[in-house]
Amino acid sequence: MSLIAFHKPYGVLSQFTPDGSPNRTLSEFGFPPRVYPLGRLDADSEGLLLLSDEAGLNSRLLDPEAGHQRTYWVQVERIPEDPALRSLENGLLIQGHRTRPARAWKLDPQPEMPPRNPPIRFRKSVPDCWIAIELVEGKNRQVRRMTAAVGHPTLRLVRVRIGTFELGPLPAGQWREISIDERRQIFAPNGAMSR
Repeated sequence: MSLIAFHKPYGVLSQFTPDGSPNRTLSEFGFPPRVYPLGRLDADSEGLLLLSDEAGLNSRLLDPEAGHQRTYWVQVERIPEDPALRSLENGLLIQGHRTRPARAWKLDPQPEMPPRNPPIRFRKSVPDCWIAIELVEGKNRQVRRMTAAVGHPTLRLVRVRIGTFELGPLPAGQWREISIDERRQIFAPNGAMSR
């Protein structure tokens, strides 16, 4: 049974088959046979993606009732003030769905991330800021919709943690097997969310 941590680069689909877009697929990265992604990251998002050949892990990981936290570092336009961060935490009504309570905070110090290819759009007159958002759910494009709803569009989105398992220094486009001890960090109940 395999469980794999992959640092998904920008412009890569969370699937093995093409979808007609110019985006690359997981088939380029030399994964063992019969693994499939647990959940997904949009093509324009980066970071930690898990893959496995074990049936049943998908539902164990993605069911919001299981409380598996996912932490994202989000580069947003402008500098969010406390009211915007509290709105992200308290839940927002997005496309008829109220988001669950979350955690949101400014990253201090701001992370130094390797450049993205292609680079994010840069506007000299508009500052940007990295924040962290911790969720236990993952609706389609949820983080991007949440930041847009509070007036801070997402420029770059990187998932850095699932459960207590962190992406760490794994370079973009690389993957590694997850050990038995590390599996416990992913699938152990999280309890209350904390920073």
